Amino acid sequence: MNLPNKITISRIVLIPVFLIIMLVPFDWGEFRLLGADLPVTHFVGALIFILASTTDWVDGHYARKYNLVTNMGKFLDPLADKLLVSAALIVLVELGFAPSWIVIVIISREFAVTGLRLLLAGEGEVVAANMLGKIKTWTQIVAISALLLHNIIFAMIPFRFDLLALWVALFFTIWSGWDYFAKNSHVLKNSK
Repeated sequence: MNLPNKITISRIVLIPVFLIIMLVPFDWGEFRLLGADLPVTHFVGALIFILASTTDWVDGHYARKYNLVTNMGKFLDPLADKLLVSAALIVLVELGFAPSWIVIVIISREFAVTGLRLLLAGEGEVVAANMLGKIKTWTQIVAISALLLHNIIFAMIPFRFDLLALWVALFFTIWSGWDYFAKNSHVLKNSK
């Protein structure tokens, strides 16, 4: 297994750590950041999520720079993104920070695209993420990070940046899903 794939797997391994920090009732207290209170567990969970998310860029960079792109990596990388984002969104619903219907739409799109990827793989096609899919992933990461940090970094802005970012992520999630199905509709038409 090459280095980019190991980095991708590390992203998957960080998911249970993130879940434990966010959902097990530790009482590490709170601290003030930019004039607002933030539970230490939410701050640590946000840092773990952000660290895990940045490995998405790192593994892709190494894979392209050193010509280490593999079919396994093309499959694992988007899967790791989907698992991380889905886990974080479900935690945000559990904590009451994100509307469940938006999370359902986002996760449903992820399942649908994963299903289409499996159909494509059955036909011998492995499709790497395109630019629209990457924009979708990064808008989701920004929205989740802002929500996990209780919008503290953007507290000076006169509107809820975290919720606006979530709506932007929803938009790109739907658009990229539609684009993915439109470009690969042949597999649905030819499927038996």
